[in-house]
Amino acid sequence: MPPCAARSDGTAVYWYHSLKAASPSVWTFHSGPECVYGEKPRDILAEIAAQIAQEFQRTPVAPATIGSQPGPHTLRGEETNVYADAATQSFNLTMLGQQVTITATPVGYTWNYGDGTIWGPTPHHGAPLHQDRIGEQTQTSHIYTATGRLALTVTTHFDGTYSVNGGPSLPIPGQGNIPSAPLGLTVWRAETRLYADNCIQNPNGVGC
Repeated sequence: MPPCAARSDGTAVYWYHSLKAASPSVWTFHSGPECVYGEKPRDILAEIAAQIAQEFQRTPVAPATIGSQPGPHTLRGEETNVYADAATQSFNLTMLGQQVTITATPVGYTWNYGDGTIWGPTPHHGAPLHQDRIGEQTQTSHIYTATGRLALTVTTHFDGTYSVNGGPSLPIPGQGNIPSAPLGLTVWRAETRLYADNCIQNPNGVGC
């Protein structure tokens, strides 16, 4: 055991942890030896647990990327397939001298189609269609009823877990809600016309 010479009441300690509900208790090595001074040692794990939710909100989680089919132009009255691509991300940091790993996992999406329609939270993130299937209805597709320019957005909801010094994963209270950059979309209308004029005979006819 190392000497604890900073004060006369120092004691070298090995730290172990166990679940409260376990019966009998199963103790797992955590860290040490560490010099503890005084009768009440510092509960580092409890301090980290108290701060981890705030730390999770500061974590630079990358937002989902958005795509649309068709895009960036689509047609009024037709299905526009939209989809988001978000990844599980891990971050390593030091808290109170301990090595902490935070993992953010996408679990839900709130879609804003840009025309006043909002859908979510939903677990559906969508997926791109094969070129031959563009125009089909999907779980995340939307029909625009008016022409114009708009911005499609999605907010991805991430659940968080953390581990201390390679220990078990523990849940983080709350969620991280990460908005994506807007995707510009222009909604057009299509018109179908039949032309019967012979342009050789009538160069001024409709369509000539």
